[in-house]
Amino acid sequence: MRDTTKHQGLRNQLAATLEAKGIFDTKVLNAVRKIPRHLFIDSSFEEHAYQDKAFPIAADQTISHPYTVAFQSQVLEVQEGDKILEIGTGSGYQTAVLLELKADVYSIERQHELFKKTSNFLPKLGYRPKRFIFGDGYKGLPVQAPFDKIIVTAGAPFVPKALLAQIKVGGRLLIPVGEGEQVMTLFIRKSPKEFEKHELGDFRFVPMLKEKN
Repeated sequence: MRDTTKHQGLRNQLAATLEAKGIFDTKVLNAVRKIPRHLFIDSSFEEHAYQDKAFPIAADQTISHPYTVAFQSQVLEVQEGDKILEIGTGSGYQTAVLLELKADVYSIERQHELFKKTSNFLPKLGYRPKRFIFGDGYKGLPVQAPFDKIIVTAGAPFVPKALLAQIKVGGRLLIPVGEGEQVMTLFIRKSPKEFEKHELGDFRFVPMLKEKN
């Protein structure tokens, strides 16, 4: 697992690209500069790891575009010590960004192959969420609720009520909603029964799958 000065230079270039595309949160940009994204993807893609592209990973899933990861992280407005539920661990790159932002992260993955791979891999890089969970993201994690923030990294055909229920008042749920192409949707909980909804543009994610495999 080599990380070189060349990789660091490419990360700096990637952060500059993301800044030019509208990412302004310096903590998010610093996380992009620090995390060795090339280690999160298949070595055959390594030379392209710091382009703003998505790549296939195990179990027919993908690692999202760096812009998408940075955009979601910025919209969440992560504060140090925030308790965050991540739906869709995937490669673990988004998880690593949240951990660089000093959040307490609980991450759910429903693909067993990815769950095993990523839960072994991330600690080797020094990234340790509070918990890795193999389970159904539609159900959230009620035993640890409520959360300050919930981030969904797969396209959901609808907004699961269980996830809305597990956000603190003042907290945020960020979820791509739709089939095929999704609308990035932010819910801010204003009171026990009231949510403010914001639609933040079109994105494309792999579908969010129900039940464990």
